[in-house]
Amino acid sequence: MHPSLAVILASASPRRRELLTLIGIAHDVRPADIDESVFPNEAPAPHAERLARAKAHAVAAESPHAVIIAADTIVVVDGDILGKPQDAAHAAVMLRRLAGREHTVYTAIAVARDERTESAVEDVRVTMRALSDAEIAEYIATGEPMDKAGAYGIQGYGATIVERVDGDYFSVMGLGLRRLVELLARLGVRYEFAAGVVDAGGEDTA
Repeated sequence: MHPSLAVILASASPRRRELLTLIGIAHDVRPADIDESVFPNEAPAPHAERLARAKAHAVAAESPHAVIIAADTIVVVDGDILGKPQDAAHAAVMLRRLAGREHTVYTAIAVARDERTESAVEDVRVTMRALSDAEIAEYIATGEPMDKAGAYGIQGYGATIVERVDGDYFSVMGLGLRRLVELLARLGVRYEFAAGVVDAGGEDTA
């Protein structure tokens, strides 16, 4: 019987915590405090992956033998990266840009263990239905958009404004679970349905 492992989620996102709990991975939460600014001429996918790896490394420095899971999600439209809105007016501007058209959600995951880090990025095309100004105002009034990239969440009230998802739904939520299990395996960590994650003996099982 391989021993279970300490897992730390380097994120304050309740959605990511819910997803780990959904698949039975017990974990502690220790948000990483990093600068999330976009570098000049930095493309969306490399930006998201850089931030996910930086979050993982920041927490791994304090707990090098734990399994650190970090992620970063961004919304991109017309080549512009949309982060979290600064206020309600900013959220309205974002939602008007996204309404009635397709955009791309990039979610990067980084997993660190014993001075090794594996990472990957998922990109998902999402189409939002047309929205009136009144609907946008009503949605913002729920408070849901304020802590989410692109000013919407697909798993809450925002489920009613998303028309189509082409790709991994859980990546749009903020943590692609299939990809996570793959990255864990690369670090010698095996996911078991009943046990969460266990040490597979330190071998690369990818």
